[in-house]
Amino acid sequence: MKTLTPDGLVDLTEEEIADIQELQSSTTREARVAQSMRSERNTLLAASDWTQANDSPLTDEAKASWVTYRTALRNLPNHSNWPNLEDSDWPTKP
Repeated sequence: MKTLTPDGLVDLTEEEIADIQELQSSTTREARVAQSMRSERNTLLAASDWTQANDSPLTDEAKASWVTYRTALRNLPNHSNWPNLEDSDWPTKP
């Protein structure tokens, strides 16, 4: 296999090809995990949308608790374990 570099085309060794393929595979795998985590997070956000409606039966204190929970959900992609979250990394519903 040849690849284009600033110096022109160069032949890659089998080891270099395997390294490139592994990197592409792990990048793809991590992207799939991240998408799955975002999908789960979005489902939880959608399921709690009602808590922020003007006609929600919740008290102001309860609404504030849900705001905190929903903010934590939105911030999950900034978590140090993202996208490989543990159960304990997810916020708890109020």
